[in-house]
Amino acid sequence: MFNYLDLWIAFLIALLTAFLLTYPVKKFAMFIGAVDLPNHRKIHTKVTPRLGGLAIFLGTIAGMIYLHPMHPHLPEIAAGAVVIILTGALDDRFSIRPVVKLTGQLIAATFLVSAGLIIERLTLPFFGTVELGFISVFVTVVWVVGITNAINLIDGLDGLATGVTTIALISIFIMALIDAQVLVAYICVVLIGSNLGFLYHNFYPAKIYMGDTGSNFLGYMIAVVSMLGLFKNIALFSFIIPIIVLAVPIFDTLFAIVRRAYNKENIMMADNKHIHYQLLHAGYGHRKTVLIIYAFSALFGAMAILFSNASITTAFVITFFVLILLHVFAEMAGIVMGGKRPMLDLLQRLFKKRKVDKDNT
Repeated sequence: MFNYLDLWIAFLIALLTAFLLTYPVKKFAMFIGAVDLPNHRKIHTKVTPRLGGLAIFLGTIAGMIYLHPMHPHLPEIAAGAVVIILTGALDDRFSIRPVVKLTGQLIAATFLVSAGLIIERLTLPFFGTVELGFISVFVTVVWVVGITNAINLIDGLDGLATGVTTIALISIFIMALIDAQVLVAYICVVLIGSNLGFLYHNFYPAKIYMGDTGSNFLGYMIAVVSMLGLFKNIALFSFIIPIIVLAVPIFDTLFAIVRRAYNKENIMMADNKHIHYQLLHAGYGHRKTVLIIYAFSALFGAMAILFSNASITTAFVITFFVLILLHVFAEMAGIVMGGKRPMLDLLQRLFKKRKVDKDNT
């Protein structure tokens, strides 16, 4: 079913294309003024070019041209991606209003719906397959727009969104190989390659940001591959699998909405209280904060892979550990326990004790 040599070649094509094209994209962004200016909310202190997502997009195209997959939904997926890229590029240059960005995302989601690519059913324990019926279109649009914005919101530190999405895509890629989902595997492998090629330029200290061009594109594509693959999985709790894979951006977004609503703030207004900022405020360095969130993403990704073919008993055990991780995540975000962090402090003490014991042996 899979030609693994072709997958490796497509991965390398996407990686090298994104890596090399980031150089001219960076110059082009500076030339047209698509730059990120420092302000009180941001961490960086110098003018940094945006629009890096264009290199990721072009790397993805190069890899897909080599693989040349055939699928009835591909034209509409590609059309939606182009709309997303154009919307993100406009925002990177002109900082367009949120309602305009939302309109672009809705148009992209409409392409998918028109192609018949919708979330039609969920698999639930004890109930089996539940058909969504007339609400399937609404659920699909909410999923696409929600994931697109979730990736956008987590793009706050050098290399953070690039790494988190890469880890999520690796998890989905592994599940696609297990389930023999060819198109999902193809899309994932070229996105992974493009991300890694761009990450060389984007990891701390970043020379270029992916901007809304990249975060919106990656969010849109992850929403698409999850609809093509994860929601089609007939395992128990299948609807939970994509949520576990994307737990970090999804719950960071939900925590932000809850926090802003509780404080009677505009939920659309950007702030510096996301999980990555909370970790910085807790004293972790920039690089360490990013690596911590990478680790959380990898844990959630591994649990999703186990979950995808788990028995009901195993699924409940994994769910228990996912909830513990989410509680630690919420403690880091400072939205539970009145700002106290008992579980996180316990884990830190255990880690330090283990390190001391290791040093003494």
